[in-house]
Amino acid sequence: MPTQKQRFETVDEYIGSFPDDVRPVLEQVRQTIREAAPPDAVEAISYQIPTFKLGGRYLVYFSGWKNHISLYPMPVGSGALDEELTPYKAGKGTLKFPLEQPLPLDLVKKIVAVLIQDNETKAKGRKVGGSGNQTVEI
Repeated sequence: MPTQKQRFETVDEYIGSFPDDVRPVLEQVRQTIREAAPPDAVEAISYQIPTFKLGGRYLVYFSGWKNHISLYPMPVGSGALDEELTPYKAGKGTLKFPLEQPLPLDLVKKIVAVLIQDNETKAKGRKVGGSGNQTVEI
């Protein structure tokens, strides 16, 4: 398990800091996100946890804990997906998947798909140039 003072340069370093029973679960989450994300999504470490970035924006974070794996951010207003997320909601924007239960990899794929859409929507609505309040579609 990582310590608060530990600094990571790569996702491999982060995952390697966990006990043998947690590492494979983190690798499953990593691989599932990699498969669900577009090919141009890149891995990074941010806030000392693994993340995938897409188009220069953070897409999804994941982290390991003693008793669960967390995924951030939780998609908001995702309709039918909300019901599936309910058992895993833990705090604002956080999903927790208990290590003693099978990892819902199909749900992780759905979450990533919604986050990709959110990411694209935010990218299209960002402000470009100037200091006014005008939003320009790009």
